[in-house]
Amino acid sequence: MTVTQAAPALRRAVQEHRDNRWSILVLLCLSLLLITVDATVLHIAVPTLTAALEPTAVQLLWIIDVYSLVVAPLLVLFGTLGDRYGRKRLVLAGFVLFGVASAIAAFSPTALVLILARALLGVGGAMIMPATLSLIRQVFPDRRERAIALGIWSAVAAAGAAVGPLIGGVLVGIWWGAVFLINVPILLVLLPAAARLLPESRERSGQPWDGLSAALSVVGLLALAFGLKEAGAGSLIPFGASVLVFLAGVALLVWFVRRQARLASPLLEVRLFRRREFATGVAGVLLGVFALVGLQLMLAQYLQLVLGDSPLHAAIRMLPLVISAISGGLAAAHILPKIGMRATMSGGLGLVALALTPTLTWGVEAHPVLLAICFVGIGFGVQVALLAASDTIMSSAPESQAGGAAAIEETAYELGAGLGVAVLGTITTIAYAPALPAVPGVSDGGMDEARQSLASAAHVADEIGGGAGGALLDAARWAFVHALHTTVVVSVVLLSLTAVAVATLLRRD
Repeated sequence: MTVTQAAPALRRAVQEHRDNRWSILVLLCLSLLLITVDATVLHIAVPTLTAALEPTAVQLLWIIDVYSLVVAPLLVLFGTLGDRYGRKRLVLAGFVLFGVASAIAAFSPTALVLILARALLGVGGAMIMPATLSLIRQVFPDRRERAIALGIWSAVAAAGAAVGPLIGGVLVGIWWGAVFLINVPILLVLLPAAARLLPESRERSGQPWDGLSAALSVVGLLALAFGLKEAGAGSLIPFGASVLVFLAGVALLVWFVRRQARLASPLLEVRLFRRREFATGVAGVLLGVFALVGLQLMLAQYLQLVLGDSPLHAAIRMLPLVISAISGGLAAAHILPKIGMRATMSGGLGLVALALTPTLTWGVEAHPVLLAICFVGIGFGVQVALLAASDTIMSSAPESQAGGAAAIEETAYELGAGLGVAVLGTITTIAYAPALPAVPGVSDGGMDEARQSLASAAHVADEIGGGAGGALLDAARWAFVHALHTTVVVSVVLLSLTAVAVATLLRRD
């Protein structure tokens, strides 16, 4: 077939996919939902996992966190690979890998196997995620329609993180492995649908692809996230070594950025960051997801281990977060054109900070009304801010760089999720341990184990039983509440400063 003959066929294919654009959007959102749910699906399952696999406190943190920490460094790599060699084939390969990893995770006999399976899930997720945004950019050329599509996409992204604990709460009551195994039949439906519906993106394999840049981005981001996590937790390597790893990650990323600025065909168009709107949008995604996912883990543990909710009851009590996240994404598509990106983004972040403030008055008693208000404010505020950021990021990049721009946003998303769990979880651990005093009747070894986490304290209290066990659990609950307050203060300060910075630095729309 000649080029002249191929052109009409290509135009017909493009038109067909644009006619099916809303069906494609549904497919992409279902794919995204599957991936984002996995970032938080274990939050409710922490007590059950602790009982089933008996992981150490360090292993438990890695089971929860390794998924996001693996996804984040790989998103830029797979986003640019999709731009050059076709997004559709990368999505299909990602589906297969995600399904295989889900099956391995479901039947993991040990905590170590589960950690490795979760890491493999991260690789599969990183293959799929950049395409969900870049394909929206491809099939929705009209900006008004694209804003609606991005509003739905971002609502699904936040709702996935929010609904993860709900799904986990339902499935963990059946069997903890069902949390992962449920992915397999869903993927068996999505795979043929994706093969039929998703458009082929134009290959750009004629352009050079720089392997050194790819290695610098992956290793640099991984070292940055790992070093930061270990500097706080100190679980695998000494503090000094973790600082060196962190600094090495910073150095590699600086090298990566300088290299991209010199290349004629860079792996990532870092010059996009020269645009104030683009850079601010990325920062908004990072911090918004940081607060959402990190605090969600803390609040899920508060519901179960402090208030005594069952996994299912705790998941149901978090429903306002899910509903408000979906509502916020849909509402933001209409709010953004009216008040502009600056007001939408800063207002959303400010609302989250305001909604968190009442939690500083909480103790070990239930607060059903305040809890619902808090969840509504977090979900709606984060989602409004994320939509403003997503629209700005994707509108700033040409179609040829849509995968790279999507990868930057999703790297910020996953890095925010991973660092939210790592940093806020570490702050909680640091504040929790010294707040738990020695309890009469509990051995020194028992107290050492109890100070690792509230879940460990509950396990020790259950083994001891009697008055000593009850006293230990009560003391541990108050210690966790103290730690939660510390974490909330840090989050409120960060969110407030970012909201002020957005309102100050961005030009009026």
